Amino acid sequence: MKPQRWFGSWFPLLAFSFFTGALLTSCLAGGHTTSQGTGKRVVVLGMDGMDPQLLQRFMDEGKLPNFKRLAEQGDFRPLTTSNPPQSPVAWSNFITGMNPGGHGIFDFIHRDPETMLPYLSTSRVEPPKRTVSIGNWVFPLDSGEVSLLRQGKAFWEILAEHGTPATVYRVPANFPPVESKARTFAGMGTPDILGTYGTFSFYTDDPPDNAESISGGRIYPVRVENFRVAAQLVGPENTFRKQGGAATVDFTVWVDPVEPVAKVEVQEHEFLLRVGEWSDWVQVEFELIPYLASATGICKFYLKQTQPHFQLYVTPINLDPSAPALPLSTPEDYAAELAEQVGFFYTQGIAEDTKALSGGILTQDEFLQQARMVLADQRKVFDLEWARFQEGLLFFYFSSLDQNAHMLWRFMDERHPNYDPQLADKYAGVLGELYQEMDEVVGTVLEKVDENTTLLILSDHGFAPFYRSFNLNTWLLDNGYVFLQDDSQREQTEFLLNVDWSRTRAYGLGLNALYLNLRGRERYGTVMPGVEAEQLLDEIIRKLLSVTDPEADRPVMTRVDRATEVYTGPYVMDAPDLLVGYNRGYRAGWDTILGKFPHAVLEDNRNEWSGDHCMDFRLVPGVLLSNKKLRAAAPALTDLAPTILAEFGIEKTPEMVGQSVFLPPSGAAGNN
Repeated sequence: MKPQRWFGSWFPLLAFSFFTGALLTSCLAGGHTTSQGTGKRVVVLGMDGMDPQLLQRFMDEGKLPNFKRLAEQGDFRPLTTSNPPQSPVAWSNFITGMNPGGHGIFDFIHRDPETMLPYLSTSRVEPPKRTVSIGNWVFPLDSGEVSLLRQGKAFWEILAEHGTPATVYRVPANFPPVESKARTFAGMGTPDILGTYGTFSFYTDDPPDNAESISGGRIYPVRVENFRVAAQLVGPENTFRKQGGAATVDFTVWVDPVEPVAKVEVQEHEFLLRVGEWSDWVQVEFELIPYLASATGICKFYLKQTQPHFQLYVTPINLDPSAPALPLSTPEDYAAELAEQVGFFYTQGIAEDTKALSGGILTQDEFLQQARMVLADQRKVFDLEWARFQEGLLFFYFSSLDQNAHMLWRFMDERHPNYDPQLADKYAGVLGELYQEMDEVVGTVLEKVDENTTLLILSDHGFAPFYRSFNLNTWLLDNGYVFLQDDSQREQTEFLLNVDWSRTRAYGLGLNALYLNLRGRERYGTVMPGVEAEQLLDEIIRKLLSVTDPEADRPVMTRVDRATEVYTGPYVMDAPDLLVGYNRGYRAGWDTILGKFPHAVLEDNRNEWSGDHCMDFRLVPGVLLSNKKLRAAAPALTDLAPTILAEFGIEKTPEMVGQSVFLPPSGAAGNN
């Protein structure tokens, strides 16, 4: 995609930390009219992670009357997801009507075969190429670039070209938002102000023993002296300074000596918090050049404890929608217009702080409070957009079912290694309650659906338990496909940096990807293309499909695909060589995803992250509901872009592999 030039002042940091952290107008108020003036409306609600089995169960239990009414009056089918069923891949299928061979997104993580290092698959941020130094300062002579790596044309671009207005809110795999005449707001893939997927801060005078190993956050030791805590919010790297260093904002906390209360002072803001209370959004400004350049962000404070120890959690510092330091929307002022209408809201691509829960920084109750604040932010923007939607397309994305299913599955499943019956009594019903909140959204929409409105509700994938981790790289090591430089560092060194490439023939990186160390492609390739590579792939596929979990007597993998056989399009050769489809209950281990080599091939998953979907795509289909009867026997994500276009009388592009779900099947292939 065409890169967007952006005169942000901290691009050098962002280019680096975005990778490391991931690895972890006037018409707005009154709605739009098309140039044809047809009055046609298409409403698409994207509910990430909604599972067809859970949806059916909750409907049968009478908990979801609006979903049930829609299914009975219209239609309800499982929706074939992407291969692999990862969110950036699946939503790219939805956006473009192409499979990964056409849009070039194959995993959350890709690798550069020249450096053998991983990078975030959906976007790239690059610093200015030319600078000039004056004293202790460095000034850019050109702008930095932020590029969307997803290829192909988004369906709303095509709508705009035909004069059909469109609003697309937070669709994943759209950061930076692709340039178009549509109103769009960036979704999954949007960083925080540090350039990461989300880095929380935790201030305490009693740091946990695992402080150095907690992923997704930073622990800051502080001291309470005379009931006062002095600390700093850490912002982006100040690349204007020759000596570097992060920009910071000082703040002070005054702890009440008797009551469980504290006063927080940060810049011009002062507010009281009781223990167990969250602040409103706080806008903070990081000075980069005195009086000349700064970057603003927004965050929330949560006071966990004042006695016997001090504990203060601060959310990741989100990009400020009223003055974003990176592109958040099209048109550029749409983000600020939303902030003016509804106040501050989460802009971070994945806003629920699952890492703080997994790291023991937030309790289950505290995480659910934070997750509900995310949903409340999404609801207030939805209410605004729904109230003023008159014509054209409205797409709106909700993240709650996905992120909470990841963290709540262990309470619903007695077979899970992390199941606790006492906690299950309290939390087993929470996911169902979130489905009910989505049902309320559906009810709101159904009140205004008429004969000229097409309603589609979809999810990118379903869900399954995540009982056991399979460490693919360990299996490759044990079977002689990978060799290490220093076996004693196998669990300490990540990003495949400990691999002896001169003897390695295959390696894993990401959630479902396996690559050959191919000569002429990888920098240190050892496997000859052609017969040798084909025979090696055959051998690995055969062996992987024969792997059985000795504790459950079940196959760990139920499908292993060659990318060249399941993908179509110009980017097939950039794909992993093999796509590993795990059985229901299994997934790639956390360490193997990032290129480490744990000792065990199979391990129980005792993480709070207990449900997942990065498995055999056939086992975790998504959901499709419509107020019209579906004629597609087996609808797929790649059918949705052609469907939306067809509803406005626009032909799909030749690159799109699907067709409208309201047309009879045509035998289209290559959808995944």
